[in-house]
Amino acid sequence: MTTDSADQGTSPATPSPASAKPIVPKTASEALRPQAGTPPPVRSRRSRSQFVVFMNFVMSVIVFVAIAAFAAVWYGKAEFEGPGPLAAADTILIRPSTGVGEIADLLERKGIISDARIFRLGLRAYGNDGKLKAGEYAIPAAASMHDIMDLLVSGRSILHSVTVPEGLTVKQALKRIAEVEELEGDLPAELPEEGWIAADTIRFTRGMKREEVVKRLVADQKALVESIWARRAEGLPINDINEFVTLASIVEKETARGDERSRVAAVFINRLKKGMRLQSDPTIVYGLFGGDGKPSDRPIYRSDIEKPTPYNTYVIDRLPPGPIAIPGRASLEAVANPSKTNDLYFVADGSGGHVFAETLEEHNENVARWRRIERERAAASQSSGGETPAQ
Repeated sequence: MTTDSADQGTSPATPSPASAKPIVPKTASEALRPQAGTPPPVRSRRSRSQFVVFMNFVMSVIVFVAIAAFAAVWYGKAEFEGPGPLAAADTILIRPSTGVGEIADLLERKGIISDARIFRLGLRAYGNDGKLKAGEYAIPAAASMHDIMDLLVSGRSILHSVTVPEGLTVKQALKRIAEVEELEGDLPAELPEEGWIAADTIRFTRGMKREEVVKRLVADQKALVESIWARRAEGLPINDINEFVTLASIVEKETARGDERSRVAAVFINRLKKGMRLQSDPTIVYGLFGGDGKPSDRPIYRSDIEKPTPYNTYVIDRLPPGPIAIPGRASLEAVANPSKTNDLYFVADGSGGHVFAETLEEHNENVARWRRIERERAAASQSSGGETPAQ
C-alpha cells in the first residue's frame, strides 16, 4: 500500500488521445511567411447610410460657418469700435433725406471711416438704421465708427448764427441774411412789410434756406407784437397795431438807451394827445432814403426838414403811414406802457442820451446848450485837421 501511494504521487500525467493535436512540421519558408491579422469589425448598415454621411458633412459645415461668423463679428466689432482713419478733425454735412447707404459712402469717401459696409452693419446691430439726423458735424481726429454713429444719432450738429439788430430796415436786414455763406437759396420774392421781422439772433445748421430764416423772423415778430399789443395801457392815442409798430420804430431810431425809451415814447404819446407834430429826425431820413438807409457820408441838411414826404413828421400830422425801421422788444414795450410824464420835448445832451422838457422855453435852453456843445466839438475837430459837414 505504501509503495503504491508513493508511485501515484510521483508519476507524470499522461495526455488523453482525444485532446492531443498532431504536430505538423513546417518548412523554413512557411515559418517565415506573414500570418493574417485580426479582421476589422463588420460595419452596420446604418453606419454605411448616405444620410449619416450627409449629416456629418452638414455638421462640419455648420461648425466651420460658426467659426467664420465669430471671426467676422469679432473683426467687425474691432473695426467699428477702434480708432478711425481720420488724421485731423474735419466736418461733414448730412443733408436732409440722405439715406444710410449714402451717408456711409460719403464718410468712406472723405476718409472718416475705413469701411462703409461695416458702418452700415454696425448701425443695424445697434438699431440706429433710421435714426441718423441731418446737419453739419465736427468729426474729431481718429473718431471710431461707434463715436460717429453716436454723434449723428444725437443731432449735435454745428450751429451758425445770423443777427438782425434793432433799428435796421427790413431791406438792410435781408441784405445781411443774403450775405451769410452758410445759408442756401434765395430770399423771398416779396419782401416783408417794414418793421415786421424780429430783431433777433437765429441759430441754424449749414444748408438752411434763407427763405425759411425770413419766415421764422416774420412769425416771431408777429407773435411778439401781438402779445405786447394785447397788454397795452389804456387810453393810448394809437388807432391800430400798425400805428403801434410805427411809433415803436420811431422810438427805436431816436434812442439806443434802454433807460430812456419809455420816456421818449411818453413824449410822442403826449404830443399825439395834444395834436402836435412829432418832429422826429429819423422820419426825415426814411422819407428821403427809404429802406436803403442814409449813406454814412450824407449829413441831414436844414433844407431836408422842409421836404414834403409821407414820412416827414415835421411836415405831416400824426404818424407816418408805416414803420421806419425794425423795433425791438424794449421799444414795443415802451410804447405800450410809456412813462407817466408831461414831457413834450427832448434833445441830445452830448453824452449819448437826451435831456427832456415840459415847456418850449425849457426846451430852447436845452437846445442852446446842445448847439454850444456842437460848436465846441466842431472847433476841436477843425483844430485837429478834421472837417465838419455843411448844415
